[in-house]
Amino acid sequence: MNLWIIFSISQRATIGPSKHWCPFTMSSNSRLPLFAVLFFVAIAAILLLKPSEAVVVEAADASKNVTVKSESAATTQQQAAPGTVIHTAKSGDTVPMLVRKYLWDSKYMTSSEFEAAIRQANPTVKGTFLKAGENVVVPGIEPVQSEKLISVPKDYEVRAIYLTGIMAASEKGINIVRQWRKVGGNAVVFDIKDSDGWVNINFDHELVPKGHKPPIKNLAKYTKFLHSMGMHAIARIAIFRDEAIVVQHPELAVKSRRTGQPWQENGKLVWTDVSNQKVQAYNIALAKHAALSGVDEVQFDYVRFPAEGDQKDAKFAFETANPTWKRTDVITDFLKDAYAELHPTGVLFSLDVFGVMAWQRSVDLAHTGQDIPSMAKYCDVLSPMIYPSHFFGMDGYASPGDAPEHFIGTSMDRFRTITKDTNVVLRPWLQAFAWKTKTYSPEYIQVQVATSASKGGVGFLFWNARNDYSKPYAAMPVMAKNQKFFRGDEYDRLPKPAAADPVTNTAQSKFHPSGP
Repeated sequence: MNLWIIFSISQRATIGPSKHWCPFTMSSNSRLPLFAVLFFVAIAAILLLKPSEAVVVEAADASKNVTVKSESAATTQQQAAPGTVIHTAKSGDTVPMLVRKYLWDSKYMTSSEFEAAIRQANPTVKGTFLKAGENVVVPGIEPVQSEKLISVPKDYEVRAIYLTGIMAASEKGINIVRQWRKVGGNAVVFDIKDSDGWVNINFDHELVPKGHKPPIKNLAKYTKFLHSMGMHAIARIAIFRDEAIVVQHPELAVKSRRTGQPWQENGKLVWTDVSNQKVQAYNIALAKHAALSGVDEVQFDYVRFPAEGDQKDAKFAFETANPTWKRTDVITDFLKDAYAELHPTGVLFSLDVFGVMAWQRSVDLAHTGQDIPSMAKYCDVLSPMIYPSHFFGMDGYASPGDAPEHFIGTSMDRFRTITKDTNVVLRPWLQAFAWKTKTYSPEYIQVQVATSASKGGVGFLFWNARNDYSKPYAAMPVMAKNQKFFRGDEYDRLPKPAAADPVTNTAQSKFHPSGP
């Protein structure tokens, strides 16, 4: 109808108002001029070829009202089922693409579960590809904007496994968490920044390396999932060994005295300058962000100076700024600041340290800067990495990996002795891998746990770089039957509160001079 009216108006304008014109009887002497024809064609194109109204439905507030936006000027309101969005498919859209697009805003944790829900909500969706223009109902949309941490005492008995950031975000990782919970675990340690330097969560900071898509796209959702499973959420951050940041910001790297260029450890450019204030502030900011996203504990790893390479060639900023300091002073000062920043959030603060540091040999102190008694004053939990296979040439054992009882027991005795004047809790990393041992088995796991518990260890962390926990899975049900292994803390079965740490209200931060 609109086209007909426009045609009529243009024709009347051509022959003038004095002549009668009928579109059905137009004579040859009343033909339209060329400009009028072109005008008519242009108007017709506008009306006929205007963009199709692609509907985009967004999840709104908690009431789940849905706003329908179109490319036309008009915006209409449409009611949809609570917790859903309507996705209008474009050419080439697939169901797996839909799953990737909406998974982290949904209540589902795995791709397969989410895809099954989408197909159930849309019986006409049969194959992989969606039809262009097809409206697909996406169910289970519950965007998690925030999650509060669950506060527990520092001597809460954690029974944890370790997951890489990529594994934690994957379907396999989710199923590992579920299996670990099923056999009696109550915690997960997962990377939000490993020593490669890539940040595995969304974090807005100028030093976050470019060119990496974080696998954990919604940290609050992930911590909420762990909490729903009764799991204590521990975010691991590799602090000063940070390959990505020194590659993209070489000015933050350790310097070579000979060349003035970034220093390399055995040919690898991987170490930031431990005493660089920007590096320290960046890592503390990442830790605080994690705490505010529902993480119950922040764990610092690589809280040390490089221990290998040409040590005499390595030059650090503190040598000029604080010439009387030693490496141990730099580490302790950093931890004092980190503790002052993090403790007010309520998050637990734990540190990973070399197992060999229990011996406090001068050469180890000079290289790593890990003075255990000083470090223990500025954390809640100390986690020595006492993997038996790593005690090369110690105590006369040719195969230390096959002597777990000796090395776990001796290490825990030494750590307990050198931290006796602090309130720190000892929670060791134990070996969950077969490297350099012929006896790795569920029984090997049991020996480590029982020995640690008998020497004052509170809980344990299992490390396997490949995230293979078949042996701990088998050992856990056996250990659950005997309290010589663990007492079985859960959120609803907490130990009595630990004594207050004397530095909680006295530590001052150089990043916020007013203190906590």
